[in-house]
Amino acid sequence: MIYTVSFNPAWDYVMVVDDFTLGKTNRSSFESVMFGGKGINVSAVLKELDLTSTALGFIAGFTGDALEKEIQQKGIKTDFIKLSEGMTRINVKLKTGKETEINGRGPKIDEAAIKLLFEKLQALSSGDTLVLAGSIPAGMPDDIYENIMKDLMGKGITVVVDATKDLLLNVLKYKPFLIKPNVHELEDIFKVELKTDEEIIQKAKVLQDRGAENVLISMGGDGAILVDENASVHKIGVAEGKVINSVGAGDSMVAGFVAGYEKYHDYSEALKLGTAAGNATAFSEGLAKRDKIDAILKTLN
Repeated sequence: MIYTVSFNPAWDYVMVVDDFTLGKTNRSSFESVMFGGKGINVSAVLKELDLTSTALGFIAGFTGDALEKEIQQKGIKTDFIKLSEGMTRINVKLKTGKETEINGRGPKIDEAAIKLLFEKLQALSSGDTLVLAGSIPAGMPDDIYENIMKDLMGKGITVVVDATKDLLLNVLKYKPFLIKPNVHELEDIFKVELKTDEEIIQKAKVLQDRGAENVLISMGGDGAILVDENASVHKIGVAEGKVINSVGAGDSMVAGFVAGYEKYHDYSEALKLGTAAGNATAFSEGLAKRDKIDAILKTLN
């Protein structure tokens, strides 16, 4: 079984305003509402790829109830922890030429709720996969990821981590199966500008030396590079298409990679499916759908 964790899921309220003017009443030309949260996004794309997962995390209030109902209606299993106070956040995405985001804070997650999450994670067993994705909300311990991995050490669980900076670096000692920084995050980690593939590969190998088994670097329009646990380097380009939406593309790549490896146990195939899923989301209004993933997959070498 695959499990994903979203510490601070959200509703994303997207509004398109053709000619936004600050200080005046503006009317949208288009709006949509969709659930968000990196782990939930991974679960949604896994569902498109015919893999079952369970979405874990925290919800609160009427917005949390609605989010869970919507996710379940998509055929995704959930095992959220319902908080007694606050509400699941609503993020406003204003598209008016440039995109502006106003992200909600989210509910307070207390120690009792965190303890309950750890108890749920103890039910995972050998052969299961756990995806830890995204930042952690204010007020949560900043070592939550590493404590989760420490708690699960020795149980034969495959852990995938998609996080940034110290949140990522601090888990390396627990040997995650896969980490997926993008090239800008990699530059931020090492405080350098990376101009060549060789430089990117060298930094990926440093992260392997620190404990990561596989390092997947997404590079936007330049494709992606995977340095696998056998020291083999795989590079892939992107499909042809117009980028409509970058939100969730990285999560989709993680889902595709996990699905590819589950199905084929081959890193080249996992990278290929991950790229197809990431591209499919980038070329869509929302998260990738199966037909678009399959169509893009046929074009990738």
